[in-house]
Amino acid sequence: MNTVPEPRTAAALAARRHKTEAALQRVREAITRLRREKSQVSVAAVARRADVSRTFLYDNADARAAVATAMAEAGDRRTQLLADQNDEREATWRERALNAEEGRKAAQAEILTQRTRIGELLGQVRDLEAEWTEEAIQRITTENTTLKQRVRQLTTDNRTLDERLKAARSNLRFQDRRVADLEARLTEGPDVGARR
Repeated sequence: MNTVPEPRTAAALAARRHKTEAALQRVREAITRLRREKSQVSVAAVARRADVSRTFLYDNADARAAVATAMAEAGDRRTQLLADQNDEREATWRERALNAEEGRKAAQAEILTQRTRIGELLGQVRDLEAEWTEEAIQRITTENTTLKQRVRQLTTDNRTLDERLKAARSNLRFQDRRVADLEARLTEGPDVGARR
């Protein structure tokens, strides 16, 4: 019969215990990190973070208890967080509802004011329409057309007169130079013309 010497067994047991303790420490650290990050605590998440198997988490009593406790605390915190969020949402919706009600009342008051103003303006339009007969409207339209034609004619006449004025000024300048030239010749004397 072949038996393993006692020191080897003790060393193997010590190594296994050390490995288990290291794995348990990684599990505790993984749970702490998950809580700090506010991530969901689950067997799969702890196994991934601690680099241990799910079997280890189920088989080791200390690991199983640590994960179960963390999941229960996370559940309690999650329940409280959901309740707080629901209260916050309800308060927000209540505030929105009150704001919407105030907005609706303001809009109704504005609509009533605008309807009143529209009614007044429509009454004024009807009054104005009653003062004008079809013949008066036709006469004013004809006069307006005639006046527009007269304005066009006067614009054309004005342009023509402006062109004539420019031409007359040009001729006047030419005549002024001619007169100045003749005066200069006269002042030079009669013998200048004879010498030429």
